[in-house]
Amino acid sequence: MRPVALDALPDQDAMAEQDAWAGRKRLVCVDGLAMACVEIAGAEPALLMIHGFTDTSRSFSLMAPHLTGCRLIIPDLRGHGASPAGTSGFKPADFADDIAALIGKLRLERPVLVGHSLGAMIAIELAAKHGGRIGGLVLLAGSLKPGISQDHPMAVGVRGLCDPISPADPFYAYWHACRPGVPQAFLASMATDASAMPAARWRAILEQLCRADLTDTARGVRDDTLVIGGARDPLFGEVHQQALLHALPHASFLRAEGCSHNPHWEDPALVAAAISGKFTAGA
Repeated sequence: MRPVALDALPDQDAMAEQDAWAGRKRLVCVDGLAMACVEIAGAEPALLMIHGFTDTSRSFSLMAPHLTGCRLIIPDLRGHGASPAGTSGFKPADFADDIAALIGKLRLERPVLVGHSLGAMIAIELAAKHGGRIGGLVLLAGSLKPGISQDHPMAVGVRGLCDPISPADPFYAYWHACRPGVPQAFLASMATDASAMPAARWRAILEQLCRADLTDTARGVRDDTLVIGGARDPLFGEVHQQALLHALPHASFLRAEGCSHNPHWEDPALVAAAISGKFTAGA
């Protein structure tokens, strides 16, 4: 039976599904950090799903019903959601070290890394350093070098945030901009999750994101890679996607028509089918 996506559910049911997401998390102690993680049982290889900047594991909740039968491991990155910030930094490489430790803790055998935006950068860092432990990469709306200037709307918006951040802050109209059809219950829950992060942490992570340049790092990745980019992504558009394809020797590309920076929210069935077709079909 085809899974029912949240955008097909009545509003009340969609909200109940989102309200239940936090209750699915468990804490996994990873090198002294209590990392919150949602795990959904299923067939190997596991899909280890890495969310983007200010998001949480909830970011993949719309896609999970389309991946029925797959084992899903979906953590909250340090300093996001229910995972504490710890004492390490917020560079992509710092987050990658956490994910590598999680792979070891859960004894995952060659998981496929599915990373969105910052999560895609984390996946590249991890694959370059621990390629033998990875079964493949899926890079959603990723970039090697964000190149975000101080006058970019993202930077201006983040600088303007003040504690306590309201989930109704007008910035979310830009930050979570999507094509029509993404469930409002989901977007409201994403805004609530992001608003729990102190404004100073938003700025600290953004600073590291702006400085990042993985051009040389990516050349060390030898894993099969699926690059998925939204055709209307205002943040990491075609130039960024072409840079990924140029740097990664075993990469193929899927253009998500009509999608912006969050194709796994906007067309979760398309993204899930592409991942399954490349990495889990017949596994």
